[in-house]
Amino acid sequence: MDLDAPMAMAPLMGSARTGATILCCNCGAPIDGTSSAGALCYDCIKSTVDISQGIQREATLHFCKDCDRWLLPPASWVTAAPESRELLSLCLKKLRNLGKVRITDARFIWTEPHSRRVKVQVTVQDQVADGVLMQQSFEVTYVVASQQCKDCAKSYTANVWRAAVQVRQKVTHKRTFLFLEQLILKHQAHRDTINIKEEKDGIDFYFSQKNQAEGFISFLKSVVPVLTKESRHLISADTHTGNKSYKYNYSVEIVPVCRDDLVALPLKLAKSIGNISPLVLCHRIGTSVNLLDPNTLQTAEVSADIYWRAPFHPLAGTPDLVEFIVMDIESTGVRKGKWLLSEVQVARASDLGVNDNVYFTRTHLGQHLHAGDSVLGYMLEGTNFNSDALEAIESSKAYGSMIPDVVLVKKHYPNRRRNRKRNWKLKRMAKDEGELLPKASDQAKMDAEYEMFLRDVEEDEELRAALALYKNSLKTKREADAMSIADTDMITEAEEDGPKISMDELLDDFEEMEIQDKE
Repeated sequence: MDLDAPMAMAPLMGSARTGATILCCNCGAPIDGTSSAGALCYDCIKSTVDISQGIQREATLHFCKDCDRWLLPPASWVTAAPESRELLSLCLKKLRNLGKVRITDARFIWTEPHSRRVKVQVTVQDQVADGVLMQQSFEVTYVVASQQCKDCAKSYTANVWRAAVQVRQKVTHKRTFLFLEQLILKHQAHRDTINIKEEKDGIDFYFSQKNQAEGFISFLKSVVPVLTKESRHLISADTHTGNKSYKYNYSVEIVPVCRDDLVALPLKLAKSIGNISPLVLCHRIGTSVNLLDPNTLQTAEVSADIYWRAPFHPLAGTPDLVEFIVMDIESTGVRKGKWLLSEVQVARASDLGVNDNVYFTRTHLGQHLHAGDSVLGYMLEGTNFNSDALEAIESSKAYGSMIPDVVLVKKHYPNRRRNRKRNWKLKRMAKDEGELLPKASDQAKMDAEYEMFLRDVEEDEELRAALALYKNSLKTKREADAMSIADTDMITEAEEDGPKISMDELLDDFEEMEIQDKE
């Protein structure tokens, strides 16, 4: 055997083949030569290659301070909360050349709210060579610039509306409008209006689009019985294309029957809705007129379609209420819901000490009245009503002898102060009064109607459940000390026993919350 002959050597078990190792041309670090890019290590690639080159580091965001919306180019306006996903998406869309790389992460960097700056940290990834991925982070600063959107610009310009809803009710008071105002505020039905203007016997709502006005009318139909009419007039027309531009006017009339009104129904209508007595009280206004017979506790509903086929008007309203004193009351045992039918003897409060006239009647308020209580009602004896429906009832053989002398409506609290401090409040709608600035006498009447509405809210739990009541937490010490000694002496047990609203039924008014620094 020749010892000098070449022999094949088997590789050692467990040893792995390695590629060629070279030195980085920049820093001299050993790297794998088969996978290196340009003979550079990863640290040198990061220091010499910028994958975010061409992506802008500054941009401008346009914000409308009137409606709190952001501009999405070219002409769209979107709603986005601070540091929300929607705002982050808007910020990334503002950057040019961002589509050439892959976004792996993006987040907001905290800035002072008054600095008018929004900072975003963006992390991108891209391939710099075969099999080599590089990741890089950078910051982008956005300058928040104020710009008024087209919708808000129209709201400050005259004659730019495209649809107007004219809500009217032919009554002498505004109680139904006060109730409707609270429903609109609770459900935010007025959010698309560009102007709200108060007119005689009603309010006008202006919209920039027709479908917004139609949505508002649908809301009105869902809360009160109304009659709507539509009209339009031509603004401009293109003879070449046939395109035309119109302005739409919607007339919405609310039924003139209000809560606590005394109503004399036509005999034919009274028979068709359940053969109810034609002399009834309106105890609630919803999508229909809800009627109650205080002598039998029978109820009936008159829908808007039935009412407008044969309209009727109330005999008397809340301004005609008279105060009575309960002399004696006895329950009949007939109960329906919250009502208890009782026989009662009452005397007019103004007749006490003058004459001994006592009136016998039936009432649905037996659960709430006791001897000595005050109650409001309508005086029918000796009162002349200019009503054909009432004359037909009086001449009727079936109902002529059933007309009572007094119709009681609701319990009265005579010792309750008018301007007493309440632990709750209602929000009001911002309206443009225009040229209808109220006189001093009209303002006093409006204040009295609003006070009566507030008392109705306190007394009626069902009415209160449909509204949004807020805590009146900003009572100042001056307001608390404004009560004089004479007013303090007027507070009696009847005042303390009056209806009150618990704090559990009230909502927090977030608009009044303020953050104060500790001193």
